[in-house]
Amino acid sequence: MEIWIATTNQGKLKEIKALVPSHFEIKSLQDMRAYTPPEETGKTFEENARIKAKSLKAVKPNVWIMAEDSGLEVKGLNNMPGVFSARYAGDNARDVENCAKVLKMLSIRSPLQREAQFKCAMIVYSPEGTESLYEGVMKGQIAKDMRGKGGFGYDTVFIPEGSDKTLAELGDAEKNKISHRAQALKSFLSSITQ
Repeated sequence: MEIWIATTNQGKLKEIKALVPSHFEIKSLQDMRAYTPPEETGKTFEENARIKAKSLKAVKPNVWIMAEDSGLEVKGLNNMPGVFSARYAGDNARDVENCAKVLKMLSIRSPLQREAQFKCAMIVYSPEGTESLYEGVMKGQIAKDMRGKGGFGYDTVFIPEGSDKTLAELGDAEKNKISHRAQALKSFLSSITQ
């Protein structure tokens, strides 16, 4: 079975491929020629995921389509960066710049309020066009500095509940057991294999 993933983010794609059983064939926007991803103008993760999924479904109508939007919400920053997670430090910001801005803003605004969570909203369209929503949340806190070499995004500054290591220190295998994206993906996979 083919599942098309509406993403250009290589970290997300790698994570999804690691979680999906091998009898599924994962395709992404890299496998398409003339396709321009839509602008993500939603105010929520769910809205952004739907924008991406609908756009890809319009050009790939008879296959499974999956799109997700996810990001980091930090309590001490009024749940920012939120939907701006990928571009918190600017439109073309690198992961290290986004992480540095979170650490800096937290040290200025509320250094003791480090609670945070990753949220994921995943929109899936069946080949027939039925839309489903799957969500996942991973709670934790923000580290005092960047630690670890693994992962992507905010993994170097996020410590999941029950751990003293950042996701970047835990590594992909551990992250894939507990992540917000893994939770949403597992819900989707269990819904189509029942």
